[in-house]
Amino acid sequence: MKRILFILLTICQFSLIAQTTISGKVTDSKSNPIYGANVYLDGTYDGGSTNESGDFSFSTSEKGTQTIVISFISFETYIKTADVSSLKYLTIKLRDDVNTLDAVVINAGTFEAGEKAKVTVLKPLDIVTTASALGDVMGALQTLPGTSTVDEDGRLFVRGGEAEETQIFIDGIRVFTPYAASPNNMPTRGRFSPFLFKGISFSTGGYSAEYGQALSGVLQLNTIDEPLEEKTDLSFMTLGLGVGNTQIWDNNSFSVNTSYINLAPYQEAFPDRNTWKKPVQALNGEMVFRHKFKNESLLKLYGAFSYSDLDVIQDDINYVDGFRFGLNNRNLYFNTSYKNKFGDNWKLETGFSFTNDHSNIKILEDLVTDKENSMHSKVKLKKQFSNRFKISFGSEYFMTDFDEDYTTDKNQKFNYRFNNNIFASFAETDIFFSKNLATKIGIRAEYSELLNEFTISPRVSLAYKASKNAQFSLAYGQFYQNPKNEYLKFSQDFKAENTSHLIANYQATKQGQIFRIEAYYKNYKDLVKYDDNTPIFNSNFNNNGSGFAKGFDIFWRQNGKIKNTDYWVSYSFLDTQRDYKNYPTSARPNFASKHNLSVVAKHWVENWKSQIGFSYNFASGRNYTNPNDAGFIKGETILNDKTKNYNSLSLNWAYLIDQQKILYFSVNNVLGTQNVFGYNYKNTAEPNKKFDRQAIIPNADSFFFVGFFWTISDNKKTNQLDNL
Repeated sequence: MKRILFILLTICQFSLIAQTTISGKVTDSKSNPIYGANVYLDGTYDGGSTNESGDFSFSTSEKGTQTIVISFISFETYIKTADVSSLKYLTIKLRDDVNTLDAVVINAGTFEAGEKAKVTVLKPLDIVTTASALGDVMGALQTLPGTSTVDEDGRLFVRGGEAEETQIFIDGIRVFTPYAASPNNMPTRGRFSPFLFKGISFSTGGYSAEYGQALSGVLQLNTIDEPLEEKTDLSFMTLGLGVGNTQIWDNNSFSVNTSYINLAPYQEAFPDRNTWKKPVQALNGEMVFRHKFKNESLLKLYGAFSYSDLDVIQDDINYVDGFRFGLNNRNLYFNTSYKNKFGDNWKLETGFSFTNDHSNIKILEDLVTDKENSMHSKVKLKKQFSNRFKISFGSEYFMTDFDEDYTTDKNQKFNYRFNNNIFASFAETDIFFSKNLATKIGIRAEYSELLNEFTISPRVSLAYKASKNAQFSLAYGQFYQNPKNEYLKFSQDFKAENTSHLIANYQATKQGQIFRIEAYYKNYKDLVKYDDNTPIFNSNFNNNGSGFAKGFDIFWRQNGKIKNTDYWVSYSFLDTQRDYKNYPTSARPNFASKHNLSVVAKHWVENWKSQIGFSYNFASGRNYTNPNDAGFIKGETILNDKTKNYNSLSLNWAYLIDQQKILYFSVNNVLGTQNVFGYNYKNTAEPNKKFDRQAIIPNADSFFFVGFFWTISDNKKTNQLDNL
C-alpha cells in the first residue's frame, strides 16, 4: 500500500513539474486593459480569459513550439508562435479591427447605396419611391447634393460639369450611351430599370484611379448577385405596360424586364405645347443571367435593348411653321462580368461591354444618321495582405467607332467619322493605420491613340475618424477626358480636357440619421473652344479654354425619429465660371445654378395601407444671353442675364390593395409652377432694334402618372412596394 501511494505521489510530482504557466497582460493601443479577451494555445484545450486588469494566466503540459491566440471583438486577432517556455509575462497590445462597422470609411465625394455599404446615404429603394424621380435612377440622384437641376435635359450635371463629364458603369464596366435619345428641351431618362440593381455608388468627385474619362463624376450600378426567389411582376401604367420575371435553378438564375411605352393616349388626354406627328413610342428590355461556380466565383451576363420613335414640331420663334425634329433610335448594350477568389487572398475581376447605337434623325428637312459602336474590356486584380493593407491594379481598353452621314435638304452629302481608342492602366492601395485613420493612394495612366497623348492621373484620399460617430475626409485627384463626339467628328487636333479636384468632407452618423457637409474646388484646363455659334465642320477649334468650380454641399437624412417617416434635405452652393465653347470671356455656364435645394419625405399611413411622399426642388436662376440688355456688346458679352428661380413640388401615393397588388399615383409639379429655363431670341432685330424672344419652358407644366403593379410569387408577402 505504501508503495502504491509513493508511485502516485511521484506521478503527481512529475505532472506538476511538466506543467508550464503561460501569463501576460492584454491592452488596447492606448494601454487600457481589455477585460474578457479569449486566450488559448492553438490546437489545444488550454486557455483562459483576461480579468478586469487585462491579466491572464493558465497552465499547459504542451512542450516545444506552440502558437498562442488572443482575440476580442472589434480588435484584430493576435497570433504568436514561440517556444512554450517563453510565453510568460507577455505584454500584448491588440490593434483595432479596421473591418468593423464603426471603422473609418474613405468617402470623400462618394454616396453609397446598397447592402454592403457601411454608411448608406441613399438606398436602392429610394430610386423609385422619390416622388419627382418617376422611377428613374437619374431623377432620384438629382435630389442629392452636388447636382444641378436642369429639368429640360434630365441628365446628371455634377458640380459645374456638363452631363458628358459624368460616366456610368454597370458592374464596373462602362456604359457609353446611358440616356435615351430625346429632342431639345425635353428631359431624357436613363435607359436602365432600377429593378435589377442591388446597389449604387455615386461619386461627385475625387473618385478611384480605377475610373477614368470622367471630369466630374462616376455612377456605378451593381446588378443583383443572387435573387431571393422566383417571381413575376406585372405593370399596367397610363404610359404603357411592363412585365418582369425571375427564374432560379441549381446555381443559375435569370431575370428579365420588358416594357412598352406609348404616349399617344396620355397626350390625347393631356395635350402639351408641341404638335406631335408621331408621339413617343418606346420598347425596352433587360436581362441578367447569373451562374455561381462551386469555388464561389460568379459570372454575370447583362443585356439591354431599347427602341424609340418620335416625330414632333416644336414652337420656335425663328421658324414660322415650327421646328421639326424626328428621331428613330435603336440601342443595344451587352455586359459580362466575372469575379473569382484564388490563392492567398487574391481576387480577380474582369469584364467586357459592347454598345451599338443607331439613330436616324430628321432636323427640319435635313437627315442625319449616327452610328456608334463602342467596346470596353477590363481586368483587375486585388490582393489583401492583411486587414490593414490592400492593393488593386489592372488595365482596360476603350474603343469607339463613330460614323455620321449628313444629308441636307438640297441633297448635299457629308460624312464624319473617327475611331477613339484608349488604353489605360491603374494601381491603387488602401492603407489602414488604425480603425480611425486610413488612406487610399492611386495612379492612373492613359494613352489615347486618336490624340496621340499620354496622361498620368494621381489620386489620393485620407479619412480620419474623430469620434464614435463622426469623421473627416480629404481627397485630391487629377482627371482627364477626351473631347466630346460632337467635336471629334469635325476635328481630332485636340488634347484631353482635364481638371483637378480638391475635396474636404465631414460626416456624422447615428442610428437612423446622417449629416454630411463637403467643400470642393475644381480647376479646369485645356477645355475646347470654337469660333462659331455651334461647332461645324469648318470651325476653328483649340484647347485654350479654362474654368473653375467651387462650393459646398450639405446633406441631412433622418429615418424613424418621426414615426413611420423618412426624409432628407440636400443643399448645394456652386460658384463656377468657364471660358470654353464660343464664349468671348469667362462666365457662369447656362446649366449651372448657384443654389440648389431638395427636400424629400415619405410617410407610411398604417390605417390607409399607404405610403405618401413628396419632393420639393428649388434652383436659383440660370444665366442666359440677353441681346436687349443695355450693357450687351455682341462678340464681347455673353450670359448677361438670369432667369427667375425654379420651383417644383411633386407628390406620390402608393396604396397596398393587398400584399401583392399596389395602386400608384404621382404628380410632378403639382402646383403647375411656370418654370423658365432660358430664352430663345429672334435672329433678326425689330425696327426698334430690339430682339423678340420666346421663353424656353417645359412641354407641360405638370405630369400625371397612374400605375397598377402586381407581383406573383410563392411568397405571398412579396410585393412591388420595393419597386415604387
